[in-house]
Amino acid sequence: SHGNKEVFSCRGILLAVQWFWDRGHKDITVFVPSWRKEQPRPDVLITGVFALDQYILRDLEKKKILVFTPSRRVGGKRVVCYDDRFIVKLAHESDGIVVSNDTYRDLQNERPEWKKFIEERLLMYSFVNDKY
Repeated sequence: SHGNKEVFSCRGILLAVQWFWDRGHKDITVFVPSWRKEQPRPDVLITGVFALDQYILRDLEKKKILVFTPSRRVGGKRVVCYDDRFIVKLAHESDGIVVSNDTYRDLQNERPEWKKFIEERLLMYSFVNDKY
């Protein structure tokens, strides 16, 4: 949401990670689709200078905070995995929280243990300019 639903903001990811890090939370995992590593098309905007924003993602990946979820091309079309499942599965298995504005309704119906977990461990957020 840092990009006001108009652009993908790597800086927003960094601001969120920093907010939790500054409060003593060191076991942080950010999931980003691997296609975000690609040079953006004009209709898929990424804020700022592409190289700088990509540096943010690469740096978080190097620090083992960011994980790129798999995707591939089949017949010229991108096939992506369902990122939400990675997020909820890891948080559930590690007794963590999910920081997202997604309610994961579909996953709540997929597994009974995930329903209770999502209801109790989903932390929604907002940005006010660069304040997380």
